Amino acid sequence: MPLAPTDSEVWFLTGSQALYGEDTLAQVAAQSRQICETIAADTAAGPAVRIVWKPVLTEADAIRRMCLDAEADDRCIGLIAWMHTFSPAKMWITGLASLRKPLLHLHTQANRRLPWSTIDMDFMNLNQAAHGDREFGHIQSRIGLARKTVTGHVSSPDVSHRIAAWTRAAVGRAEFARLRLARFGDNMRDVAVTEGDKVEAQFRFGTSVNTYGVNELVAAVDAVDENAVAALTEEYADRYTLAPELLPGKERHTSLRYAARIEAGLRGFLTGGGFTAFTTNFEDLGGLRQLPGLAVQRLMADGYGFGGEGDWKTSALLRAAKAMAYGLPGGTSFMEDYTYDLAPDSGLVLGAHMLEVCPSLAAATPSCEIHPLSIGGREDPVRLVFDAAPAPGVVVGLADMGSRFRLVANRIDVVGPPEPLPLLPVARAVWRPEPD
Repeated sequence: MPLAPTDSEVWFLTGSQALYGEDTLAQVAAQSRQICETIAADTAAGPAVRIVWKPVLTEADAIRRMCLDAEADDRCIGLIAWMHTFSPAKMWITGLASLRKPLLHLHTQANRRLPWSTIDMDFMNLNQAAHGDREFGHIQSRIGLARKTVTGHVSSPDVSHRIAAWTRAAVGRAEFARLRLARFGDNMRDVAVTEGDKVEAQFRFGTSVNTYGVNELVAAVDAVDENAVAALTEEYADRYTLAPELLPGKERHTSLRYAARIEAGLRGFLTGGGFTAFTTNFEDLGGLRQLPGLAVQRLMADGYGFGGEGDWKTSALLRAAKAMAYGLPGGTSFMEDYTYDLAPDSGLVLGAHMLEVCPSLAAATPSCEIHPLSIGGREDPVRLVFDAAPAPGVVVGLADMGSRFRLVANRIDVVGPPEPLPLLPVARAVWRPEPD
């Protein structure tokens, strides 16, 4: 499953008006192309997203049609708008009112420095971004349009960085809008925060969430060819440090083979259904002999979203995060903040889960191990064990508050464990929340 959007586009719109005349509008078009090309040439400007220049907009119907075309084009994930000259904003009302895709208002101008000694009224008429962008900003606020505003010259690293960050956010928004998610079983019994309104999610985000009986997955697992199982177990031996008991001929090797069977069956089910995210629930395992652990970890590493205990909101959010983070160093994962170190000189959080933490976070080659799991009532599951690599990061959660969804984020610093964790047989991360 590809992580990168292969044909996504951000459209670059330039506003002006007809009264400036053809010569001035030709200059507007040429300079707006240069601005667009500068953004597009910056390799930080987004993950495999093309920045596409569109003809200068000078009247209301063309603006309306451009916004409608953007909404209708699946390749378009967002718009960047810049007012090179003064562009009367009433012309933009109908178009902006129809717009649901992300919008970035770029408040910039063609020249970085003013040519003081040669400035005349022709120059002033052409270079009115300071004037036109304020008019455009007013109408966006007046009609209550959500948008991102970036101010500064496009040659500034700060500006290109902010445009790149917005572009990645647009990738995530587009991923939400087309995401198909499979829940195997339902929510963990009596748990509140993992619940949510799936109809509202499809209305707000476009995400389709549907539940499948676990034994539909079991049938896919049981049907896996032995050659596929053998190929996966060989891959495990090549990529990870296998615990001695999991090696061929040893007493727990059959458990490793069953973990491989789960992975092949689960991957096939997701691929066949066009799903890019999924959930499981240890209370609803049907005929599965193990809680999926290794399989889930490897699927996350390949870009799938996942949430434990039926948490489809986190699963969808993780898939979007993986799409947004494509090409960046580091990793993204499902995670649960388990417990704190509240000593005055510490203030650390220890995060983990029963099994399912993505190895994209790993500081070193993961160890593939098998240990008992006291919940779920199944055989001992195979999992990857590792410490998360120290790095700056963000923890983020999505919750259904009844009348709205709430997205909460916190900057963190992932650190190494202060002491070894020899008795904790799961992948884990230790972090310090910012600012304290």
